[in-house]
Amino acid sequence: VQLQASGGGLVQAGGSLRLSCSLSGRTFSTYTMAWFRQAPGKDREFVAIISRSDGSTIIYADFVKGRFTISRNNAKNTVFLQMNSLNTEDTAVYYCAAGLVLRPGMGSYDYWGQGTLVTVSS
Repeated sequence: VQLQASGGGLVQAGGSLRLSCSLSGRTFSTYTMAWFRQAPGKDREFVAIISRSDGSTIIYADFVKGRFTISRNNAKNTVFLQMNSLNTEDTAVYYCAAGLVLRPGMGSYDYWGQGTLVTVSS
């Protein structure tokens, strides 16, 4: 399984970005998909999860506070993270991950993308 994340970049505070992550090598719809992030000097942390198949179950970290939306398109083997109202604390490398269980812990995910850098300027 390979995951390829994209969509990061530099954005001003208050702006938006849409991250994408495509999966290849296995059947995308069978995987729970998640986003994590790692800010400079900090541990990697959970951002959002979407359940496999129809994506009917979604869980967000508390800090998302309605600003981010995770979604999936099984026909395109892609998971998205729409990020709005970005602030400087959102600056981090964002990683997508694929697993078989619906849990926010990093250990639950078998496959990881390479990360995409999001930088929010004040």
